[in-house]
Amino acid sequence: MMLSTLGPDGSARLLEDPERLREVTAEVEAMGVRVLEQFALLGEWDFLNIIEAPDHTAMARVATSLAARGTLKTRTLPIVEIDDLIVALGQTP
Repeated sequence: MMLSTLGPDGSARLLEDPERLREVTAEVEAMGVRVLEQFALLGEWDFLNIIEAPDHTAMARVATSLAARGTLKTRTLPIVEIDDLIVALGQTP
């Protein structure tokens, strides 16, 4: 999952062109990941994106590429599905 918050330039750009959100989604997917869901948030973070990536390195590349634009800050967190966690916890070390 990736949380993001817009900087002043990012907010201004979004107000000028709200469809920019869809363009960024396409740009992100062109980097080799898949955007599964997106939500606008109220509070400390502006957006929550659920992204499927082949590995952590691919996700790091996406987050770094977006942050390098200077229009937003990101925080990425890996997600473990509950069923997978239950299986993992049940395995003998």
